[in-house]
Amino acid sequence: MTVRSLDADTWELVDELVYQGRWQVFVVPKGFETDFATVPRLVTWLVPRFGAYTRAAVLHDWLCTAGIESGAVTSREADGIFRRVLRESGVPVLRRWLMWAGVRWGALASARRRAGWAASAPGVLAISAVAAPLVLPPAVVIVPGLVVYLLAERLIALVAPARPQEWVHRM
Repeated sequence: MTVRSLDADTWELVDELVYQGRWQVFVVPKGFETDFATVPRLVTWLVPRFGAYTRAAVLHDWLCTAGIESGAVTSREADGIFRRVLRESGVPVLRRWLMWAGVRWGALASARRRAGWAASAPGVLAISAVAAPLVLPPAVVIVPGLVVYLLAERLIALVAPARPQEWVHRM
């Protein structure tokens, strides 16, 4: 998979990405824009924006846009495929279930993705309950640090604004 940076958070596929499942084939077209794994900054210590799951994240971004719009998948199916591709990519079991729960929580924020959420709710809530003792203690420490860093970053940006540069990253 070859991507090109469009800005600090957005990447564009230079080549198409093909996922061949047992029964399904999905082709993410050249030119598709992605942010890799859409991870809240608060938990990037646990799940960075890219890793073994990058291809799964790009496929998921496409499934949650073009896949849902075309009727190829539902939001719930897109998230299930994401979890399956995470497994196939060698992502450890705990991380992939946390990532699945994260994308199911994220579906609540999107009217297009919200349908079918209730059917996943018991699993999402169970995983969230198990994950809370692992994720919340570091979050209590990280949030104040992020706030201080964000304020410092904005103050410094007033004096020395960043200049974006285009990069090509081959994965």
